[in-house]
Amino acid sequence: MNFQIQFEREQDGRWIAEISELPGVMAYGATQAEAAVETLALRVIADRIEAQKVGQKAISFATA
Repeated sequence: MNFQIQFEREQDGRWIAEISELPGVMAYGATQAEAAVETLALRVIADRIEAQKVGQKAISFATA
């Protein structure tokens, strides 16, 4: 599984990171590094594996 992380800067200066392949997986931070969406994505993927919605696969993240 390969996921693209998309970053955007909000008008108030905060950063938002989102993984569109995983609906609802987004995180805010004062910097891009603080908008660490990977942790949330791994929790969502783990829940899906546990519920057997996906098989176990290699997982990687890349910034868009």
